[in-house]
Amino acid sequence: MKAKNNFNENSCQTWFSNLSLKSILLLALVWFNFQAPVQAQELQYTKPSWWFGVAGGANFNFYEGSTRQLSSSFTPPVTFHKADGIGLFVAPVIEFHQPDTRWGFMLQAGYDNRKATFDQVDSPCNCPTDLKTNISYITVEPSLRFAPFKSNLYLFGGPRLAFNTDKSFTYQLGINPAYPNQAPTPEVKGDLSDMNKTILSMQVGLGYDIPLSSQTSKTQFVLSPFASFHPYFGQNPRSIETLNITTFRAGVALKFGQGHLVSMPEEKAVVVADPEVQFSVNAPANEPTQRRVREVFPLRNYIFFNLGSTEIPSRYALLKKEEVKDFRE
Repeated sequence: MKAKNNFNENSCQTWFSNLSLKSILLLALVWFNFQAPVQAQELQYTKPSWWFGVAGGANFNFYEGSTRQLSSSFTPPVTFHKADGIGLFVAPVIEFHQPDTRWGFMLQAGYDNRKATFDQVDSPCNCPTDLKTNISYITVEPSLRFAPFKSNLYLFGGPRLAFNTDKSFTYQLGINPAYPNQAPTPEVKGDLSDMNKTILSMQVGLGYDIPLSSQTSKTQFVLSPFASFHPYFGQNPRSIETLNITTFRAGVALKFGQGHLVSMPEEKAVVVADPEVQFSVNAPANEPTQRRVREVFPLRNYIFFNLGSTEIPSRYALLKKEEVKDFRE
Protein backbone atom coordinates (compact mmCIF):
# COMPACT_ATOMS: atom_id res chain seq x y z
CA MET A 1 0.00 0.00 0.00
CA LYS A 2 2.90 2.35 0.70
CA ALA A 3 4.32 1.93 -2.77
CA LYS A 4 0.89 2.53 -4.29
CA ASN A 5 0.36 5.73 -2.26
CA ASN A 6 3.74 7.11 -3.35
CA PHE A 7 2.83 6.47 -6.95
CA ASN A 8 -0.50 8.28 -6.63
CA GLU A 9 1.16 11.32 -5.03
CA ASN A 10 3.74 11.54 -7.83
CA SER A 11 1.00 11.18 -10.43
CA CYS A 12 -1.02 14.03 -8.86
CA GLN A 13 2.02 16.31 -8.73
CA THR A 14 2.78 15.61 -12.40
CA TRP A 15 -0.84 16.29 -13.36
CA PHE A 16 -0.94 19.59 -11.49
CA SER A 17 2.38 20.64 -13.04
CA ASN A 18 1.07 19.91 -16.53
CA LEU A 19 -2.16 21.73 -15.72
CA SER A 20 -0.31 24.86 -14.48
CA LEU A 21 1.89 25.00 -17.57
CA LYS A 22 -1.11 24.60 -19.87
CA SER A 23 -2.99 27.32 -17.97
CA ILE A 24 -0.10 29.79 -18.33
CA LEU A 25 0.23 29.11 -22.06
CA LEU A 26 -3.52 29.47 -22.53
CA LEU A 27 -3.63 32.82 -20.67
CA ALA A 28 -0.68 34.14 -22.68
CA LEU A 29 -2.37 33.15 -25.93
CA VAL A 30 -5.64 34.82 -24.92
CA TRP A 31 -3.82 38.03 -23.89
CA PHE A 32 -1.90 38.18 -27.16
CA ASN A 33 -5.07 37.71 -29.21
CA PHE A 34 -6.73 40.47 -27.20
CA GLN A 35 -3.88 42.91 -27.56
CA ALA A 36 -3.38 42.46 -31.30
CA PRO A 37 -6.81 43.80 -32.36
CA VAL A 38 -6.48 46.75 -29.95
CA GLN A 39 -3.19 47.82 -31.51
CA ALA A 40 -4.48 47.22 -35.02
CA GLN A 41 -7.57 49.31 -34.36
CA GLU A 42 -5.56 52.40 -33.26
CA LEU A 43 -6.79 55.26 -35.44
CA GLN A 44 -4.41 56.86 -37.92
CA TYR A 45 -4.90 60.22 -39.66
CA THR A 46 -3.25 61.74 -42.69
CA LYS A 47 -1.15 64.87 -42.42
CA PRO A 48 -3.31 67.99 -42.91
CA SER A 49 -3.30 69.83 -46.22
CA TRP A 50 -4.56 73.13 -44.79
CA TRP A 51 -2.70 74.80 -41.92
CA PHE A 52 -3.71 77.85 -39.88
CA GLY A 53 -1.75 79.69 -37.23
CA VAL A 54 0.23 82.76 -36.26
CA ALA A 55 3.80 83.85 -37.00
CA GLY A 56 5.99 86.18 -35.00
CA GLY A 57 9.55 87.39 -35.26
CA ALA A 58 12.03 90.21 -35.47
CA ASN A 59 12.86 92.47 -38.42
CA PHE A 60 16.55 93.40 -38.58
CA ASN A 61 16.39 96.63 -40.57
CA PHE A 62 19.27 98.34 -42.39
CA TYR A 63 18.90 101.81 -43.94
CA GLU A 64 21.00 103.09 -46.85
CA GLY A 65 20.90 106.25 -48.98
CA SER A 66 20.43 109.79 -47.78
CA THR A 67 17.85 111.50 -45.58
CA ARG A 68 17.74 115.20 -44.74
CA GLN A 69 14.35 116.77 -45.31
CA LEU A 70 12.31 115.20 -42.53
CA SER A 71 9.06 117.08 -43.04
CA SER A 72 7.71 119.93 -45.08
CA SER A 73 8.44 122.32 -42.20
CA PHE A 74 11.71 120.92 -40.79
CA THR A 75 15.08 120.22 -42.39
CA PRO A 76 18.09 119.64 -40.09
CA PRO A 77 21.51 121.08 -40.97
CA VAL A 78 23.00 117.63 -41.68
CA THR A 79 22.27 114.62 -43.92
CA PHE A 80 21.85 111.16 -42.43
CA HIS A 81 22.93 108.04 -44.30
CA LYS A 82 23.12 104.77 -42.42
CA ALA A 83 20.78 103.35 -39.79
CA ASP A 84 19.83 100.02 -38.26
CA GLY A 85 17.25 98.71 -35.83
CA ILE A 86 15.02 95.83 -34.82
CA GLY A 87 11.27 95.90 -35.33
CA LEU A 88 8.39 93.55 -34.51
CA PHE A 89 6.65 91.30 -37.01
CA VAL A 90 3.44 89.41 -36.19
CA ALA A 91 0.85 88.01 -38.59
CA PRO A 92 -1.74 85.25 -39.05
CA VAL A 93 -0.65 82.41 -41.35
CA ILE A 94 -2.52 80.26 -43.87
CA GLU A 95 -0.80 77.41 -45.70
CA PHE A 96 -1.84 74.79 -48.20
CA HIS A 97 0.36 71.90 -49.23
CA GLN A 98 -0.66 68.29 -49.67
CA PRO A 99 1.38 65.65 -47.82
CA ASP A 100 4.41 64.24 -49.65
CA THR A 101 4.32 66.90 -52.38
CA ARG A 102 6.77 69.65 -53.26
CA TRP A 103 4.59 72.65 -54.09
CA GLY A 104 2.24 74.64 -51.91
CA PHE A 105 0.98 78.11 -51.05
CA MET A 106 1.49 80.45 -48.06
CA LEU A 107 -0.10 83.70 -46.97
CA GLN A 108 0.98 86.02 -44.14
CA ALA A 109 -0.74 89.32 -43.42
CA GLY A 110 -0.07 91.43 -40.34
CA TYR A 111 1.99 94.08 -38.56
CA ASP A 112 5.47 94.86 -39.96
CA ASN A 113 7.73 97.38 -38.17
CA ARG A 114 10.82 98.82 -39.92
CA LYS A 115 12.11 101.25 -37.28
CA ALA A 116 15.80 102.19 -37.03
CA THR A 117 18.29 104.57 -35.41
CA PHE A 118 20.68 106.53 -37.66
CA ASP A 119 24.39 106.83 -37.08
CA GLN A 120 25.21 110.01 -35.22
CA VAL A 121 26.33 112.94 -37.39
CA ASP A 122 28.09 116.14 -36.27
CA SER A 123 26.49 119.43 -37.31
CA PRO A 124 28.49 122.47 -38.58
CA CYS A 125 28.57 123.76 -34.97
CA ASN A 126 30.27 120.51 -33.95
CA CYS A 127 27.10 119.42 -32.16
CA PRO A 128 26.14 115.74 -32.38
CA THR A 129 22.78 115.07 -34.04
CA ASP A 130 20.61 111.97 -33.60
CA LEU A 131 17.66 110.72 -35.64
CA LYS A 132 15.25 107.86 -34.97
CA THR A 133 12.44 106.72 -37.25
CA ASN A 134 9.47 104.47 -36.57
CA ILE A 135 8.12 103.28 -39.92
CA SER A 136 5.42 100.59 -39.77
CA TYR A 137 3.27 98.78 -42.30
CA ILE A 138 0.38 96.40 -42.64
CA THR A 139 2.00 93.79 -44.86
CA VAL A 140 0.46 91.16 -47.13
CA GLU A 141 2.90 88.46 -48.23
CA PRO A 142 1.62 85.66 -50.52
CA SER A 143 4.31 83.10 -51.30
CA LEU A 144 4.90 79.91 -53.21
CA ARG A 145 6.08 77.08 -50.96
CA PHE A 146 8.58 74.54 -52.32
CA ALA A 147 9.82 71.44 -50.45
CA PRO A 148 12.69 70.15 -52.64
CA PHE A 149 13.02 66.80 -50.84
CA LYS A 150 9.33 66.33 -49.98
CA SER A 151 10.41 66.69 -46.36
CA ASN A 152 9.86 69.19 -43.54
CA LEU A 153 12.39 71.61 -45.04
CA TYR A 154 10.83 74.15 -47.41
CA LEU A 155 11.67 77.32 -49.35
CA PHE A 156 9.27 80.17 -50.03
CA GLY A 157 9.19 83.39 -51.98
CA GLY A 158 6.80 85.93 -53.40
CA PRO A 159 5.73 89.58 -53.50
CA ARG A 160 5.28 91.86 -50.52
CA LEU A 161 2.50 94.45 -50.54
CA ALA A 162 2.81 96.89 -47.62
CA PHE A 163 0.53 99.73 -46.52
CA ASN A 164 2.11 102.46 -44.41
CA THR A 165 0.57 103.02 -40.96
CA ASP A 166 3.29 104.88 -39.02
CA LYS A 167 5.97 107.35 -40.21
CA SER A 168 7.06 109.17 -37.08
CA PHE A 169 10.58 110.48 -36.37
CA THR A 170 12.50 111.97 -33.43
CA TYR A 171 15.37 114.41 -34.04
CA GLN A 172 17.77 115.57 -31.34
CA LEU A 173 20.48 118.23 -31.58
CA GLY A 174 23.14 117.61 -28.94
CA ILE A 175 25.47 119.92 -27.02
CA ASN A 176 28.87 120.97 -28.37
CA PRO A 177 31.45 119.14 -26.23
CA ALA A 178 33.51 122.32 -26.12
CA TYR A 179 30.64 124.14 -24.38
CA PRO A 180 29.15 121.59 -21.94
CA ASN A 181 27.20 124.23 -20.03
CA GLN A 182 24.89 124.98 -22.93
CA ALA A 183 21.18 124.39 -22.43
CA PRO A 184 20.02 121.24 -24.23
CA THR A 185 17.98 121.68 -27.38
CA PRO A 186 14.50 120.12 -27.17
CA GLU A 187 13.67 117.11 -29.32
CA VAL A 188 11.86 117.59 -32.60
CA LYS A 189 9.11 115.06 -33.22
CA GLY A 190 6.86 114.67 -36.21
CA ASP A 191 5.95 112.60 -39.23
CA LEU A 192 8.16 112.03 -42.24
CA SER A 193 6.84 113.77 -45.31
CA ASP A 194 6.43 112.41 -48.83
CA MET A 195 5.94 108.84 -47.63
CA ASN A 196 4.81 106.21 -50.10
CA LYS A 197 1.51 104.87 -48.85
CA THR A 198 1.98 101.55 -50.64
CA ILE A 199 5.17 99.53 -51.10
CA LEU A 200 5.50 96.67 -53.59
CA SER A 201 8.63 94.59 -53.12
CA MET A 202 9.57 90.92 -52.68
CA GLN A 203 10.83 88.43 -50.12
CA VAL A 204 12.43 84.97 -50.10
CA GLY A 205 13.12 82.59 -47.23
CA LEU A 206 13.24 79.11 -45.82
CA GLY A 207 11.63 77.23 -42.92
CA TYR A 208 11.41 73.86 -41.23
CA ASP A 209 8.30 72.15 -39.84
CA ILE A 210 8.72 70.45 -36.45
CA PRO A 211 5.70 68.22 -35.63
CA LEU A 212 4.36 68.66 -32.10
CA SER A 213 1.78 65.84 -32.29
CA SER A 214 1.58 62.39 -33.86
CA GLN A 215 -0.67 61.22 -36.68
CA THR A 216 -2.87 59.40 -34.17
CA SER A 217 -4.42 62.82 -33.44
CA LYS A 218 -6.94 64.34 -35.79
CA THR A 219 -5.82 67.89 -34.89
CA GLN A 220 -2.07 68.17 -35.43
CA PHE A 221 0.29 71.02 -34.46
CA VAL A 222 3.54 72.13 -36.10
CA LEU A 223 6.21 74.59 -34.95
CA SER A 224 8.04 76.21 -37.88
CA PRO A 225 11.17 78.33 -37.40
CA PHE A 226 11.81 80.47 -40.48
CA ALA A 227 14.07 83.17 -41.86
CA SER A 228 13.52 85.51 -44.81
CA PHE A 229 15.30 88.22 -46.74
CA HIS A 230 13.65 91.44 -47.99
CA PRO A 231 16.05 93.16 -50.42
CA TYR A 232 16.24 96.93 -50.75
CA PHE A 233 14.91 97.22 -54.31
CA GLY A 234 11.28 98.26 -54.24
CA GLN A 235 11.51 99.25 -50.57
CA ASN A 236 11.92 102.99 -50.90
CA PRO A 237 9.70 104.37 -48.16
CA ARG A 238 9.70 107.95 -49.52
CA SER A 239 9.13 109.53 -52.88
CA ILE A 240 12.00 111.99 -52.27
CA GLU A 241 15.70 111.47 -51.58
CA THR A 242 17.31 108.03 -51.74
CA LEU A 243 16.43 106.28 -48.49
CA ASN A 244 15.94 102.51 -48.90
CA ILE A 245 15.53 99.64 -46.43
CA THR A 246 16.91 96.08 -46.42
CA THR A 247 15.44 93.66 -43.90
CA PHE A 248 16.38 90.25 -42.56
CA ARG A 249 13.56 88.55 -40.68
CA ALA A 250 13.81 85.64 -38.23
CA GLY A 251 10.86 84.13 -36.42
CA VAL A 252 8.69 81.13 -35.72
CA ALA A 253 5.18 80.10 -36.73
CA LEU A 254 2.78 77.91 -34.74
CA LYS A 255 0.34 76.13 -37.06
CA PHE A 256 -2.42 73.56 -36.69
CA GLY A 257 -4.52 71.50 -39.07
CA GLN A 258 -6.87 68.53 -39.18
CA GLY A 259 -6.09 65.26 -40.92
CA HIS A 260 -8.44 62.74 -42.51
CA LEU A 261 -9.06 59.30 -41.05
CA VAL A 262 -7.04 56.61 -42.79
CA SER A 263 -9.39 53.82 -43.88
CA MET A 264 -8.21 50.36 -42.93
CA PRO A 265 -8.05 47.89 -45.87
CA GLU A 266 -10.64 45.14 -45.81
CA GLU A 267 -9.41 41.60 -45.38
CA LYS A 268 -9.67 39.62 -48.61
CA ALA A 269 -9.95 35.89 -48.95
CA VAL A 270 -6.70 34.30 -50.10
CA VAL A 271 -6.92 31.40 -52.53
CA VAL A 272 -4.13 28.92 -51.98
CA ALA A 273 -3.33 26.34 -54.65
CA ASP A 274 -3.09 22.69 -53.67
CA PRO A 275 0.51 21.99 -52.67
CA GLU A 276 2.48 19.24 -54.34
CA VAL A 277 3.61 17.93 -50.96
CA GLN A 278 1.08 17.22 -48.23
CA PHE A 279 2.11 17.93 -44.69
CA SER A 280 0.16 16.96 -41.64
CA VAL A 281 0.72 16.75 -37.91
CA ASN A 282 -0.96 14.18 -35.68
CA ALA A 283 -1.24 14.90 -32.02
CA PRO A 284 -0.05 12.11 -29.69
CA ALA A 285 -2.59 10.18 -27.71
CA ASN A 286 -3.42 11.67 -24.34
CA GLU A 287 -2.09 9.73 -21.40
CA PRO A 288 -4.60 8.93 -18.63
CA THR A 289 -4.31 10.96 -15.50
CA GLN A 290 -4.51 7.75 -13.38
CA ARG A 291 -2.60 4.53 -13.92
CA ARG A 292 -3.29 1.03 -12.61
CA VAL A 293 -0.12 -0.91 -11.91
CA ARG A 294 0.06 -4.66 -11.52
CA GLU A 295 3.07 -5.88 -9.57
CA VAL A 296 4.48 -9.41 -9.45
CA PHE A 297 6.95 -10.47 -6.75
CA PRO A 298 8.70 -13.89 -6.43
CA LEU A 299 8.32 -13.67 -2.65
CA ARG A 300 6.13 -11.54 -0.44
CA ASN A 301 6.78 -10.48 3.10
CA TYR A 302 3.09 -9.74 3.70
CA ILE A 303 -0.29 -11.00 2.53
CA PHE A 304 -3.86 -9.71 2.63
CA PHE A 305 -6.61 -12.03 3.92
CA ASN A 306 -10.16 -11.91 2.73
CA LEU A 307 -12.67 -10.33 5.08
CA GLY A 308 -13.61 -12.71 7.95
CA SER A 309 -11.22 -15.51 6.84
CA THR A 310 -7.82 -16.77 8.04
CA GLU A 311 -7.14 -18.93 5.01
CA ILE A 312 -4.52 -17.87 2.49
CA PRO A 313 -6.43 -16.72 -0.60
CA SER A 314 -6.03 -18.55 -3.87
CA ARG A 315 -4.60 -15.44 -5.54
CA TYR A 316 -1.30 -16.29 -3.83
CA ALA A 317 0.90 -19.11 -5.23
CA LEU A 318 2.07 -21.23 -2.25
CA LEU A 319 5.56 -22.66 -2.15
CA LYS A 320 5.57 -26.21 -0.76
CA LYS A 321 8.30 -27.55 1.49
CA GLU A 322 9.81 -29.92 -1.09
CA GLU A 323 9.89 -27.03 -3.65
CA VAL A 324 12.04 -24.80 -1.53
CA LYS A 325 15.37 -26.37 -2.46
CA ASP A 326 14.73 -25.93 -6.21
CA PHE A 327 13.29 -22.40 -5.99
CA ARG A 328 15.14 -19.65 -7.87
CA GLU A 329 14.02 -16.04 -8.08
